[in-house]
Amino acid sequence: MGILANPFIVPLGAFVMVIIIVAIAQFSKMREKELQAHQELRLREMEHERKLKEMEIEKAKLELEKARAGKGV
Repeated sequence: MGILANPFIVPLGAFVMVIIIVAIAQFSKMREKELQAHQELRLREMEHERKLKEMEIEKAKLELEKARAGKGV
């Protein structure tokens, strides 16, 4: 008949199918971890930017107090 008459085709096909399913599952897990890492990195970046802005506000307050103290003398 041809290639389909070969007795190794069905077991080999099942084996290949299992390998493909496992590969897809592993790729999905890897992609999910990658997205989670990017999200955590973005959260850290936003926190860092927030702290920098707080420090800039504190610096401006100190400079304002220093200027007021300089005028009062």
